[in-house]
Amino acid sequence: MRWILLFVCLGMVPAAVSAAERPNVLLICVDDLRPELNCFGKSYIHSPNIDALAARGRIFDRHYVQAPTCGASRFAMLTGRYGPSDNGAIFKRAAQIAKDPDSVSASMPAWFRQNGYTTVSVGKVSHHPGGRGGADWDQESQLEMPHSWDRHLLPAGPWQHPRGAMHGLAHGEIRHDPSKMDLFQSREGPDSIYPDGLITDEALRQLEQLSDGAAEQPFFLAVGIIRPHLPFGAPAKYMLPYEGITLPPIPHPTKPSGKTTWHKSGEFMRYNNWGKDPNHDAEFATAVRKHYAACVSYADAQVGKLLTRLDQLGKRDNTIIVLWGDHGWHLGEHAIWGKHALFEESLRSPLVICHPGLPDPGVTTRSIVESIDIFPTLCSLSGLPQPDFVDGVSLAPIVRSADAAGHPAVSYAKAQTIRTDTHRLIVHRDGYVELYDHRGDDGETTNIAEENPELVEAMRMQLRQRVKG
Repeated sequence: MRWILLFVCLGMVPAAVSAAERPNVLLICVDDLRPELNCFGKSYIHSPNIDALAARGRIFDRHYVQAPTCGASRFAMLTGRYGPSDNGAIFKRAAQIAKDPDSVSASMPAWFRQNGYTTVSVGKVSHHPGGRGGADWDQESQLEMPHSWDRHLLPAGPWQHPRGAMHGLAHGEIRHDPSKMDLFQSREGPDSIYPDGLITDEALRQLEQLSDGAAEQPFFLAVGIIRPHLPFGAPAKYMLPYEGITLPPIPHPTKPSGKTTWHKSGEFMRYNNWGKDPNHDAEFATAVRKHYAACVSYADAQVGKLLTRLDQLGKRDNTIIVLWGDHGWHLGEHAIWGKHALFEESLRSPLVICHPGLPDPGVTTRSIVESIDIFPTLCSLSGLPQPDFVDGVSLAPIVRSADAAGHPAVSYAKAQTIRTDTHRLIVHRDGYVELYDHRGDDGETTNIAEENPELVEAMRMQLRQRVKG
């Protein structure tokens, strides 16, 4: 269940080091980010800052998330464990902590906090930006991740509260009725006319505070960038690289036949789309794809600001940097515009790990990895005790050598799936199976389960061994 975008700058740190000697961690989470980046082979995407980070790190080309939805995917990444498949996963964990704290294992930020780190989150790191519940997601009494963060922040500005910022368009526009909010938008102005500009500004302030000479503890700073989440709004300057260009054709753009996890793109279709359907209007489909790309470039610019400030503060050489996408997103493949399916496009996301001491920087690994591997990996690279309660494994061997072996990836939604080097198996709750061969060009368009019963059973057993239920 892992198709995630993750970039991490890692140092090879021995376990026997004091807290003050341990590296800092900068975790950058980007919402709804496919591997739609220049450094992942999409040459038409303008992503110079992430590309520069990737050139100094390890690029995980086959990173898969646990679930094709924000809350469940972030639960898995932040705990290192398989979990619920719905967006309420993190709040369910918080409720269990309130009921029986000893029954819940530590989250990744809690583990770092327990081991001498100052932990801070800014923006959308857990499911709700700012990490709180309540009607407007700002109630101090309703924490998504108790005991995890020293500070968890969301500067709402003109969007009034975290709920307003989550789907905010330019100059404080808040989503009330999605059908009255434009699907995409591009307005003239600085980065701060959309919520991510304010999130980044606050993250820069936190980075400066955490890097102050008087600070005695290493820091774990997580920054959650909202775009390219719907609606696709970004300052007009980020549309400029896409004006007049021809995008490559959408691969396998038709609705699949037979039983699959296909859906009607409900989240996408809720917005004002001016009566157009991208599955039947090629010009509109191109416009949607270009506005998504502009949001990727906007997110890339925020990453650039963080990396520049890290350099200015002299912290780059002692900071592990992780760039992670919380899941993929269909841009017309299988006639889907959104996530929530168990196809490759929903489950694969970017992941990069970067550090000056990393061997062979800029080299891509084709080894399959999962989001739950991030927690143990960061512990290995930071010299922290290895948690014995996680389902993931450390990726330190792959960080050291791009040829090191990975492992099959498991994901789940309304069904369960396992991805190996060559195949994907999807098992539905009623027992129906889909099997796809990734060694050819068909992608996930031809279900070959019926003619391969032995392979189906072997992969089904492998899936059962990984995830119960």
